[in-house]
Amino acid sequence: MVFIIITKPYLVLLLFFLSCYTPSALFTPPDNYLISCGASQNITFQGRTFVPDSPHSSLVLKTGNSSSLASPTSTTNQSLSIYQTARVFSGLASYRFKITSPGRHWIRLHFSPIKNSTWNLNSASITVVTDDFVLLNDFSFNNHNGSHIFKEYTVNVTSDLFTLTFIPSNDSVVFVNAIEVVSVPDSLIPDQALALNPSSPFTGLSHLAFETVYRLNMGGPLLTSENDTLGRQWENDAKYLHVNSSVLVVTANPSSIKYTASATQETAPNMVYATADTMGEANVATPNFNVTWVLPVEPEFRYFLRVHFCDVVSHAMNTLVFNLYVNDDLALGSLDLSTLTNGLNVPYFKDFISNASVESPRLLTVSVGPDSQADITNATMNGLEVLKISNEAKSLSGLSSVKSLLPGGSDSNKRTEVMIIGSAVGAFAAVLLVAVCCYCCLAASRKKRSTSPQEGGNGNGNGHPWLPLPLYGLSQTLTKSTASHKSNTASCISLASTHLGRVFMFQEIMDATNKFDESSLLGVGGFGRVYKGTLEDGTKVAVKRGNPRSEQGMAEFRTEIEMLSKLRHRHLVSLIGYCDERSEMILVYEYMANGPLRSHLYGAELPPLSWKQRLEICIGAARGLHYLHTGASQSIIHRDVKTTNILLDENLVAKVADFGLSKTGPSLDQTHVSTAVKGSFGYLDPEYFRRQQLTEKSDVYSFGVVLMEVLCCRPALNPVLPREQVNIAEWAMAWQKKGLLDQIMDSNLTGKVNPASLKKFGETAEKCLAEYGVDRPSMGDVLWNLEYALQLEETSSALMEADDNSTNHIPGIPMAPMEPFDNSMSMMERGGGGGNSGTGTDDDAEDATTSAVFSQLVHPRGR
Repeated sequence: MVFIIITKPYLVLLLFFLSCYTPSALFTPPDNYLISCGASQNITFQGRTFVPDSPHSSLVLKTGNSSSLASPTSTTNQSLSIYQTARVFSGLASYRFKITSPGRHWIRLHFSPIKNSTWNLNSASITVVTDDFVLLNDFSFNNHNGSHIFKEYTVNVTSDLFTLTFIPSNDSVVFVNAIEVVSVPDSLIPDQALALNPSSPFTGLSHLAFETVYRLNMGGPLLTSENDTLGRQWENDAKYLHVNSSVLVVTANPSSIKYTASATQETAPNMVYATADTMGEANVATPNFNVTWVLPVEPEFRYFLRVHFCDVVSHAMNTLVFNLYVNDDLALGSLDLSTLTNGLNVPYFKDFISNASVESPRLLTVSVGPDSQADITNATMNGLEVLKISNEAKSLSGLSSVKSLLPGGSDSNKRTEVMIIGSAVGAFAAVLLVAVCCYCCLAASRKKRSTSPQEGGNGNGNGHPWLPLPLYGLSQTLTKSTASHKSNTASCISLASTHLGRVFMFQEIMDATNKFDESSLLGVGGFGRVYKGTLEDGTKVAVKRGNPRSEQGMAEFRTEIEMLSKLRHRHLVSLIGYCDERSEMILVYEYMANGPLRSHLYGAELPPLSWKQRLEICIGAARGLHYLHTGASQSIIHRDVKTTNILLDENLVAKVADFGLSKTGPSLDQTHVSTAVKGSFGYLDPEYFRRQQLTEKSDVYSFGVVLMEVLCCRPALNPVLPREQVNIAEWAMAWQKKGLLDQIMDSNLTGKVNPASLKKFGETAEKCLAEYGVDRPSMGDVLWNLEYALQLEETSSALMEADDNSTNHIPGIPMAPMEPFDNSMSMMERGGGGGNSGTGTDDDAEDATTSAVFSQLVHPRGR
């Protein structure tokens, strides 16, 4: 057995070592159509021969208006790629394939918008359907960053003919460069897998269609169809790792892989099982450390996951025991590969069904970490496949069915649908009328038996239709209760003293939001939805409506109530009131007219912010966080600092929002809070992620990511970028250390930023993003330095040059502490009253004692 442990998966030695092995073709597909659309001759591509679509004897092309297209850069057949020819349709067109062996088939589609003088294929709207399933619906290259796109599906073909239909929309055309229809081994995808959350068997997969979203080769290079007996592609996993430095790559000789009857060459190539990612900090003293892959997904779909393992790490059996997590769910606990496979270097795989993450609906996370009872703290993974599952409309793209997309496909059903809808509406109206009558009778009866609240009810009637939210004891259900009037009154008094604000009737909320009109939707989270509303007096508000079906959302909802009842500050979003009627959980906030900070940086067509505006926004957010950390009797850690949780009012004043994940900080005799990792990927403190130990410095790290977003105007994580640019924190710090931060900042700021101000800003962000919390500044330090950067921007160039004496990057030069320039200035206001009572309601009276330690940031050894 040969072991190679490396930290860079693209070393030339590894590539040469793996390229020496070529798998033998074990499976011969009965159906194997490789079609080069629009080509005039056979084309060899990645070791396979694609034939032209028109003369193929087993293929019938049904179309009205069809044109072949070749790239002007194409030369000979030997150098021609399948992406250099295309078939363009101006009307509905179908390819029909004769199927010799019904069953699962790969449907692979290749698209590349060839430049030509007739059509703009970049704007072509592409819709593709099979006999039963929608594969693509209204796809356009205008929303895609690459020069070509490859789509892979697997569909169970049950007849001897298979039809693939291309549908142009409106006046557009539709095109395709190449098509593959290839048989799949019957055993590759089972009919049943384990569903997570809740854990239960999921059956019926054989009747569903799948789209390959990810197929990852952990620690290994890109594998093309030439390296896979089933023609699959496996990409390297590095750009999906949450923390690139969290893994070591282990490699074995591919010929040493010992396949079994359950895991064969068709399951995955041996070059997948011969490479693995393992923990970068194996056998650390505190083993609370997971290796995590973050995968963007569409939240409306379920996903089939196949996780591949092969113990090429251990030198002896029964020494590697670890856990597998999908999102926050434990998928496999105490996994001992050698026990399951009775040996080392033996492949093993497991299938699961999962949705996207509840906390981050557009992300799917997969993690491996050591088992708490294991002698060796290590974990490994070799490969991962993620396949999207067709929905109830039999679609893999949207909610439309095949019949609704085909012209006239739904006409025959319209009359039936109208009759059904009409009958349903009539029945509903009748039931509603009966219900209203019963309600009126019941209300009249109750009114006779009890005194109304205004008249001083005795508590036995219906004087209080709902109970106020308790300030504490939030583990109980926050809905109606059968408590006595005495308890109810006490709760009201307690509530009033906590400044939770106005109590809204549900009808008031309905009126304010126009019955929760979707056009007024501001955002969606794990708790539910946020709507814009207008109260009777014209006050604009943001209404957060809790989703009772979301356990995680309700927990965050309760946390937010508890936190906001104690917090009042100019730079924290204020709670106006609440509603707890009809089992609804609704909070009403002040409306922030300019929305989240992120929308002013990218993703929206808003005018760019000036450098001064960006500094003022960062300063406002830092003041809010500094107040959280120091302004109450016990510190509060926000735990989800990001640009979407920094909101701007009509004057662009920044206020921190969303306290659903907030956590009370450590007590005086503690250094941290031990808790499960929560937050948003891209902003998570790597030390907190590894150790599960939360401190205020975790917020500081997240705020450092925000600073880089503000400067560079790009997301914290962008998996489509080159590997070194995926994580903004790592990428920006590489430029900061070279003193070239101005090379990557927003182009709108070029030539408009004082160099001294930018330098101070970059130094501040760099300290925030230190790997270890002990090396990071406090939010008070961050606040002072940002205010100093703003002063440098506002001061004349000559004065800035004289004042800019920071030598953070020059070793060996003694550095005197920098004194605050004027403690009496308004910009030196500090968070509300560390010496006040725990409620901390002073908006502007911030902790003045912190000014004495602000200068420590300038001296890296000051703490």
